[in-house]
Amino acid sequence: MIAAKLKEVYFLGIGGIGMSAIARYFHAQGIRVSGYDKTPSPLTDALIASGMKVSFDESVEALPESVKQASDEVLLVYTPAIPAQHAQKKYFEAQGRRLYKRSEVLGLITQSNPTLAVAGTHGKTTTSTLLTHLMVKAGVDSTAFLGGIAVNYGSNYIQANNPATAPVIVEADEYDRSFLTLHPHMALISSMDADHLDIYGESSAFEEGFRQFASQVKGKLFVREGLNPGRTDFYTYGISETADYCALNVRIENGAYVFDLKTPVQLIENLSCGLPGRHNVENAVGASAIALEYGITPEQLREALASYRGVKRRFEYIVKETGKVYIDDYAHHPTELSAFIQSAKELFPNKPLLGVFQPHLFTRTRDFMEGFAESLSMLDTLVLMDIYPAREEPIEGINSSALLAQVSIADKHLLPKEAIVDFVKERNPEILLTMGAGDIDRLVPQLKEVMQ
Repeated sequence: MIAAKLKEVYFLGIGGIGMSAIARYFHAQGIRVSGYDKTPSPLTDALIASGMKVSFDESVEALPESVKQASDEVLLVYTPAIPAQHAQKKYFEAQGRRLYKRSEVLGLITQSNPTLAVAGTHGKTTTSTLLTHLMVKAGVDSTAFLGGIAVNYGSNYIQANNPATAPVIVEADEYDRSFLTLHPHMALISSMDADHLDIYGESSAFEEGFRQFASQVKGKLFVREGLNPGRTDFYTYGISETADYCALNVRIENGAYVFDLKTPVQLIENLSCGLPGRHNVENAVGASAIALEYGITPEQLREALASYRGVKRRFEYIVKETGKVYIDDYAHHPTELSAFIQSAKELFPNKPLLGVFQPHLFTRTRDFMEGFAESLSMLDTLVLMDIYPAREEPIEGINSSALLAQVSIADKHLLPKEAIVDFVKERNPEILLTMGAGDIDRLVPQLKEVMQ
């Protein structure tokens, strides 16, 4: 294990969802953990509460003395979201010290353990978190690095009792080709819809990245039906009867999706999953396929599926009362938005939907402008926020006004963040949706008050 020789790990961007999971891993091994992040957040609050040191000052002076000195016993980890001109990053580079990407560290951590990896443009957080829950509930000692906060566990990191031998469940992130550091024993690919074209350039290069990932899978590969992983030895899954693992007789009972699971060897009837939307039935089929192949029983699967409570900011009910519903979601790609809005329409037929969306990244907005407009036009009322830039500089002509102009519904508005709560209060909607991967989640507590 990588942890054996280390005394300290320092993270540049410790508050990211993926970075914080790895920070928790090292902290659980008894290694001193510290790091920098741009602003405080619930994630950094939780890291500090658990005993890690987090600074929001990027100056070299703010570095711990033990980290300033080059040593084989200190590991430096950074996220690509850290700017090239970041003072601490430049300091380490000037010293000639090796900085590891988060994905490289994940590759090192998982190289000596059975690894179950979930990849895909959409669905990987829900599927990997559900897979983790299936394994843990079935009594399989497991470590998991997740891209969201599992509601059942209140964390994005699950610690095995024996991390040296336990299977490791990971989200295989395609951004910056990060997933190519992994050589999993089993893997799943949920989707290959183009994204991150600022990195890949063309959609063909994006798909080729997934095929390279598929070629690195040592054992069984599960692929959503209709995708081409570039190899012939794989299982398909989906909600079509022609898939190797498929959901049959899908229906809604008492607000939950119920289905029968057909596998290559058996039929498991009347499985219940509280996740909304047919796309989540598909995610449940994929997670179940890996869990069953790993050895959990149909009865263990039934019990675990029924008790799964989802991921924070993935169709998360903030308010669920008679006549008032507020759902928050991380959706930030046109396909995700369509699936989210369609799920809300299925669950609340004939109810007008008021949606607030914050676009994430100038490049993504540019590359998928038409798709975003089409998805957002599924709403009855749209409130659009300015684009959240994250790591990017503005692109001329690419802004929320340009996107709004392409949305076909009449009741559409571009508002600054500080005006949104008052707008929602005035409109008093029955169903409110908030969507986006930037900092829109900071509005959730105020909107919850308004909706209650």
